[in-house]
Amino acid sequence: MPSYQQLAHLHRGILGCTRCVEAGFLPLAAPVLSGYPDNQIVLIGQAPGAVEAERRVPFQGRSGKVLMQWLARAGFASETEARRRIYMTSITKCFPGKGAAGGDRRPSRAEVDLCRPHLDRQLALIRPVLLILVGGLAHERFLPGRPLADLVGRVFDPSGREVGPRTHARPLLLPLPHPSGASRWLNDPGNRLLLDRALRRLRRLVSALLDQKLVGA
Repeated sequence: MPSYQQLAHLHRGILGCTRCVEAGFLPLAAPVLSGYPDNQIVLIGQAPGAVEAERRVPFQGRSGKVLMQWLARAGFASETEARRRIYMTSITKCFPGKGAAGGDRRPSRAEVDLCRPHLDRQLALIRPVLLILVGGLAHERFLPGRPLADLVGRVFDPSGREVGPRTHARPLLLPLPHPSGASRWLNDPGNRLLLDRALRRLRRLVSALLDQKLVGA
């Protein structure tokens, strides 16, 4: 388990980053993350939104409210508990701005590459036993080349192999769809069933983790 000093040093480095500004992708850097050195679960989203950039706290906007509802279904007693027990970060750390269609702009591959060392250092320091992957960029980073319907409701090992209840692989990877209202994926009843399955599996994992007995999905 890292010390508070180690994590604070890492966070200072990330929060002071201006790589995307210097590369011309962003007018202003405002990295967002939160977590504690004893967190064993890391949740990785795509990128902060405008509300997150203003408050400098992950998952504060409408998508965040939906995500917190999902985490409640997965066994967290409150938003406060979820935020205390889960290290929250994202593939890119700054709000990318609005896209041409009006929604948040999807960060480019170059931006993802610039930010990747930050996430690598976060994971190396925290050494989580469970990664919750929210949205397409997180899926591409850890489980590339697969449609969402082949990811949600399943649990994977770090090599991308689906695992069952007796695996000892670490970290386990549990994908979730993006909670944005702009996504149409959850309009399909079959996909909502996949989300239900994913949250049931997450609930079992969280329960086992809190009991310090995590052995699989």
